[in-house]
This record gives sequence, structure tokens and C-alpha cells, in this order.
Amino acid sequence: MSAPIPVSETTASGTPASPAPTAPGAAPAPGSAPAPGAAPGGFRRVDRRGGALRVVQVGAGEMGRAWLRTVADSPDVELVGIVDLDLDAARAGAQHAGLPDLPVDRDLAALVARVSPDAVLDVTVPVAHHPVTMQALRLGLPVLGEKPAAQSVAEALSLTAAAEVTGELFMVSQSRRYNDQLVALKAHAELLGDVGMVSTSFAKAPHFGGFREQMDDVLLLDMAIHAFDSARYLIGRDPVSVWCDSWNPSWSWYRGDAAASAVIGFEGGVRYSYDGSWCSPGVETSWNGAWRVSGSGGTALWSGDDEPVSEIDGAPGAPEARPTVGVEIAGSLAAFARALRTGERPDGEVHGNVMSLVMVEAAIRSTRTGERVLVDDVLEQAHREAVSVERDPEVKARLESWASVRAALQGGAGGVDATRASSAPERERQEAR
Repeated sequence: MSAPIPVSETTASGTPASPAPTAPGAAPAPGSAPAPGAAPGGFRRVDRRGGALRVVQVGAGEMGRAWLRTVADSPDVELVGIVDLDLDAARAGAQHAGLPDLPVDRDLAALVARVSPDAVLDVTVPVAHHPVTMQALRLGLPVLGEKPAAQSVAEALSLTAAAEVTGELFMVSQSRRYNDQLVALKAHAELLGDVGMVSTSFAKAPHFGGFREQMDDVLLLDMAIHAFDSARYLIGRDPVSVWCDSWNPSWSWYRGDAAASAVIGFEGGVRYSYDGSWCSPGVETSWNGAWRVSGSGGTALWSGDDEPVSEIDGAPGAPEARPTVGVEIAGSLAAFARALRTGERPDGEVHGNVMSLVMVEAAIRSTRTGERVLVDDVLEQAHREAVSVERDPEVKARLESWASVRAALQGGAGGVDATRASSAPERERQEAR
């Protein structure tokens, strides 16, 4: 994967602008007060005393318009500005949101100074995620960003360290976690005893146009990350190894590989298998894929569109109902607002989210080399890369302080203790070979 790009603002089309002010000590957003040096995973709360969270959205492209509709419908947030290098796109986004007089700008820092938001929504293309999020964090603002966290694991680690340094929340919107049927599938899975196998079959044939059809590794980067992240949620463990083969069928309309098969080893010997294609017309699966979870006591199935079912010792499984988590990006937006009000760590907080991107990067490395890739090798290489290119001295110092990347991520995500995080994977990785 490529090294982090220079800190600059980028539009939804991916065009770089002038450098963003990310030097240590950059002034926080008006009305904000960052908490430098927060404990890993900890973040500053934003209490509007019952009022809506004031947000600026960066990116007004196709995905940006979907977010604008969601923001307009949300009781938790108030849109106070849009940033895009294409001011016509920003103004069209304001019209789309029903706010024709909404402030717009080509520069995030300038708009922040004008409207004093509480938070930033980063809905740019992946190449822009690192510079936009880094700038917002350094302006003293929490960020909810579209997946992936960044275009590489090295960039994601840089942003993780920046979140620690600034004390601001950086949450990645893995929107497909916000699905009540997925939550129900996990409830069924918890009745199965020791879960040993999870699989997803995904087959769609969308003609997106635009940047997706020109991306390298489009299926793995833009779609498989949802399934990989959901598998982590279902299994409740972190990955250890990845084997993957990707290819592009002769009839594909994508430039990069639009089909892939992967087998991912998790802590505890659990295996996850993924078969996916974005150029499979006819008899398509759900956008969520078709899922099977097998354990010592039975199996659970989910079509991706219907309520999951399970059979346990020959009888239908009947887990207790779980509270709703909302629907896709509306669910992640509500979780972000709730986290800032309460201090409750949300799903998608960057420490917990990075491993989903690691799985993708390991899968891409595996398909390039034809070999099984160890997750810790990806983490350590990305860590070295992040340290070597980091331009912010405080962020670099925080990265250098991590004796174990896995331990830093799991500790910040509220996961296992550092001793287990640093020792267990060695045994697991030997099992996964």
C-alpha cells in the first residue's frame, strides 16, 4: 500500500488543495477545547445540553449527498456548513439539504473559524481521509469519517495516534454494523457453543461509474471491508492471518480486481471465509452477503435481508431480542452523537476499527504474493512506515511509544489487556500457518 499522502484537503473528486495546518499547537476550533494526551481510546465529550450537535461536512459528492439527507433527518445533529474544493458542488449540497443559505467553503479551517462547529463529518474519497481527519483533529474537533479509516494501515495508525494526542474522538462509519439483523445473527451465534467457522458469500453487479470503477482492488477496499468488519463483530476476536486470491473476470467493467476469495484465521483458531464479486449479474445476493455461522452446538444462517435463523441440537434457536442499533449511516451518526454526549466508546472508534483495514491490506498483500500473510507482520511494517513519514512531532512520538501495535490498538479499543495482546498472537499465528 502507498505511504501517507502529504497533509492537504481533498474534495470528493480527490483533487488536492493547499496544505492543511496540522502543526502541533494549531488553534482549536472556536468553542472547542481538545484534551491533549488522552488515554488511548479516551476522548473529550461534547455536551450541547440537549441541543443538536453542530457539524460541518467535508465532501459533497454522491456519497456526500446521501450523508446530507441523513443529517437533515437526524434529531441529533445540525448541519452548519459544507466544505468542498468544488464550490458549485458544495452549494448544490446545501440546496439538496434544504439549506440554500448554508455557509460553504473550499477550506475547512476557514469554515471552522466562521461557524464554530462541534464536529466534522469526513465524506471524502479514501485518499483524502488522512489529511482531512488529521486537520480536523488538530483543529480540536471530533470526526466521524466514511470507511476506510484511511487509504492504508500506516495512515490509519497515524490518525489513531493523532486521536490519542488531541484527545478527540475519531470514529469510522462502518455503516453495515448498524443493522438489527446482524445484531440478531450475533445473538443466534452466541447460542451455538464454540464458534469455529463463519462464511460470507457476496455477489452483486453494480455499475457505479466514477472513482470506484478506476480503483485498484476495488472489491476488497470498498466492499469486502464491510464483511470483514462484520466478521470481527460476530466472532468477537481479532484476526491473526489472511490468505486471499483476487482477480478480474474477462467481462468486468472495473479496472481493478472485482472478485476475491479469502480465508482469515482469528484468535482461538476460528476461521472466516469470504467469496465475493462485484461483477456477477443474475441471482445476486443481498448487499450484506449471505452468512453462515457454525459452532459446536449448531448453525445460524442469515440471507442478509431477512431475519436470521439457527438450529441448535435439532431445534430452532430463540435468542432474546436486542435493542435496535439504527440503520446504516443513520445508525452510525446517532452512535457518534451519543458517544460525544456520554463518553461511551462507540463501535468504529479508530482503535477498534483499524484491524478491519488491516484485514483488507493483508488480503491485498496475500493476493500479490500468493502467500498467507500474518496480521502482526502487516501491523509492524505499517507502524514502521507511519513513524518514518510522520511530520507531526507529537503524533510521531506517540507512535514511537507503542511497544506493540496490537497491544496499543486492543488497549485503546477497551479489549484484552496488554499482556494477553502481546503474547497470545504468537501462539495463534503459529496455529494459523
